[in-house]
Amino acid sequence: MPSRRTVLAAGAGVTAALAVGGTAHADDRRPRALLSRMSLEEKVGQLFVLRVHGHSATTPDQADIDANVKELGVRTAAELIARYRPGGIVYFAWAHNTRDPHQIADLSNGIQQASLQQPRGLPVLIATDQEHGIVCRIGGPATLFPGAMALGAGGSGRDAHTLGLIAGRELRAMGVRQDYSPVADVNVNPANPVIGVRSFGADPEAVAALVAEEVRGYQAAGVAATAKHFPGHGDTAVDSHTGFPVITHSREVWEALDAVPFRAAIAAGIDSIMTGHLLVPALDASGDPATLSRPILTGILREHLGYDGVVVTDALGMAGVRAKYGDDRVPVLALAAGVDQLLDPPDLAVAWNAVLGAVRDGELGEERLDTSVLRILRLKEKLGLLDEPYVDPVAVDRVVGRPEHLAEADRIAERTTTLLVDEGPLLPLSPRAHPRLLVLGSDPASPSGTTGPPTGVLAAALTALGFTATALSTGTDPSPETIARAVTAAGAADAVVVTTYNVTAASPQRTLVDRLAATGRPVVAVAVRNPYDVAHLPSARACLATYSWSDPELRAAARVIAGTVRPRGRLPVPVQRADDPVRVLYPVGHGLRY
Repeated sequence: MPSRRTVLAAGAGVTAALAVGGTAHADDRRPRALLSRMSLEEKVGQLFVLRVHGHSATTPDQADIDANVKELGVRTAAELIARYRPGGIVYFAWAHNTRDPHQIADLSNGIQQASLQQPRGLPVLIATDQEHGIVCRIGGPATLFPGAMALGAGGSGRDAHTLGLIAGRELRAMGVRQDYSPVADVNVNPANPVIGVRSFGADPEAVAALVAEEVRGYQAAGVAATAKHFPGHGDTAVDSHTGFPVITHSREVWEALDAVPFRAAIAAGIDSIMTGHLLVPALDASGDPATLSRPILTGILREHLGYDGVVVTDALGMAGVRAKYGDDRVPVLALAAGVDQLLDPPDLAVAWNAVLGAVRDGELGEERLDTSVLRILRLKEKLGLLDEPYVDPVAVDRVVGRPEHLAEADRIAERTTTLLVDEGPLLPLSPRAHPRLLVLGSDPASPSGTTGPPTGVLAAALTALGFTATALSTGTDPSPETIARAVTAAGAADAVVVTTYNVTAASPQRTLVDRLAATGRPVVAVAVRNPYDVAHLPSARACLATYSWSDPELRAAARVIAGTVRPRGRLPVPVQRADDPVRVLYPVGHGLRY
């Protein structure tokens, strides 16, 4: 790693170059000076945010080298940077970028070193998707918080701000300066397969308030927040990863519903906004996805909403943005529409050369690139990257996963658990009346790879509260044999706790709950993802919603079941009847108390 003296000397060189570029206002002097020294190829590179496999910038494992050669034509992150000079790198757990906090910090420093060693080298803006809840690229021992819909159930702007502040400080300590969070979509479609509990809820004003507070928290910590997915992905039954969603809202509905949280994010000073790969005919009748739509990104986002920060695409390998145009056209059209950062193209060489060729051929003016590069450089300057690109590995332990951070995550989770049904009432259970508990049900994979399994976490938490709890995983699609084993095991228990995951009318999970209830043992259902499960579980005497299955939410549910914490969450979305989806079973704001 270059010494601090080397970095400061580079900074002095930048200062000396200030006279090169013109200035629109004083704050632009340094970014404009840097821009004036860049080649066209370097400008093109600044527009890209790239993935790369490996835990190290220079010495990744052989399997990651092989993956990089196959996908990117380079062996390592350092080689990727030398060839393409990207402005950003995005971390993924599946790419082995996020094994543990110290490794992440070392990778971040290696990436910065590789970039700063290039001629006219610039710091890299490192990003990730750390939404918390069901989308977490960085797991424990970093602090994991409840997700957006859980926070919506809690309804506390202070908690949203605290999450952003703590999570932002931990990300920054590991070298991540841009987080693709919060989700600003208003989830009004229970069948939404990709947003759902990633949204704060169905009430646009409530969503807006929490989005704004989380933005303020992240950015107070020195991390760029990113509101997504503009112009709004909350009312679709199609996943833009695999299809091309169409939003049929009128312009008036869009203004009153989808636009509200984005307006709030902009008013809160949001640093970046991510586009959605979806079609909104009322906003642009051309048939182009929003990511490629100049009427939407320039006409509405820039001009109508007055936003002049960084616009980043959602990943360009997703089906929603590739349905109409080839991979060589998508990045060019995105820039023409008003995008600044091009995230994770499926074929980097094709995308990079397409942008370069479009400028050389005159389809894109170089001044168009200058506008976006200047926005990116302004953001890097604001985040302190131009002066302090490196992180202190020694400081990681002082910031990441601190006991007080973990305790705050647990306290926030306690305020989100929602009691939807309590016949009798059954809850709270007590070790005296129900000493033996069987905890069974769905064990979806950990969002971060570092938590769970849910039945085990719940059983351990309940045992710590004085019960004798046994865990039995039955999965999301239990077979008749599995259900029979669960019913037999329930015979030795005083009560049964069942975790459910996206239950439907025909789901074997519903059969499992019905069969358990038929034993006469009291059944407590814990919906660990969608609260809509409750509509399909009439035989459960009690039902809780946690909105995610990370450890803090599950431990909070255990404390609510045991009565050491009272349920305080309220539904942030309505739950429709299973037999008549037009009718509401439980409205927004429903939540029982004891």
